[in-house]
Amino acid sequence: MTAFRHLSVLPDEVIRFLDPADGKTYLDGTLGGGGHASLILEKAPGAFLVGIDRDQTALAAAGARLAVHGDHVHLLHGDFADVSELLSSLGVTGLDGFILDLGVSSHQLDTRERGFSFQQDAPLDMRMDVSSCGETAAELVNTLPEAELERIISEYGEERWAKRIAAFIVNERAVSPVATTFRLVDIIKGAVPKAKWDDRIHPATRTFQALRIAVNTELESLEQGMRAALDLLKPGGRGVIISFHSLEDRIVKHVFREYLGACTCPRQLPVCVCGNQARVRILTSRPVSATTEETDENPRARSAKLRAVEKL
Repeated sequence: MTAFRHLSVLPDEVIRFLDPADGKTYLDGTLGGGGHASLILEKAPGAFLVGIDRDQTALAAAGARLAVHGDHVHLLHGDFADVSELLSSLGVTGLDGFILDLGVSSHQLDTRERGFSFQQDAPLDMRMDVSSCGETAAELVNTLPEAELERIISEYGEERWAKRIAAFIVNERAVSPVATTFRLVDIIKGAVPKAKWDDRIHPATRTFQALRIAVNTELESLEQGMRAALDLLKPGGRGVIISFHSLEDRIVKHVFREYLGACTCPRQLPVCVCGNQARVRILTSRPVSATTEETDENPRARSAKLRAVEKL
């Protein structure tokens, strides 16, 4: 098992938009190793912070890192989608701010046995919560109908070769189960014509992303958890979300727009009847990206997009 390693992206920007203060309550809904949480408490040592993560290894690492803050920190094992219930268990009924740093952590990618990376051979797992009874990536690729595999790879991976990849997987699993990352990589390489490989990314990147999203129901968790956290924000409270691919960013934009009070009535109606009212103020007219200096130090930050809102 590798030591927990994860550099928090856009650290200065997160603190600037959250603007943490003593005596207030903050949530890190995707705690990881506790990098953003640590920054919040360094800026506001008198604040109270709740951290949530599905990965118990991350929780243990964050707990050690944040122990210096004593009872100003409370860490919970769970899915951010269940944030309302998790916070209710602590008696927390309102938030002054929250941060979500989405996607997979450097530690999860680097830990071979977790099966997230196509660069190391390992069992196809990809569960962020290995203590759960949820399906692994191996179970998905070996049991799902071909059409469903194609849908997942196309929709979650935005992979143009999804149809061929799904067909190749089904053909290969008929010979023997697809149980390891390298076996799946070989299948994908065979399915995608070599002349069409993108020099910028590995041919397995999009399929691995798609399976990870499906295994962890990441998009559903994001939308459900976002709405709950926004509802919990007190007036003046702020929400900061960092996404890493277009599917996540699309959901963030959609939910923020909804809370902005945009009319959802059909265009043919002469007057608005939906009754939508603005509940937030957008703090980022366009997503904030990492500086060149940060991406040089932390390549993961290259695709990061930060969006922030303030509750009215």
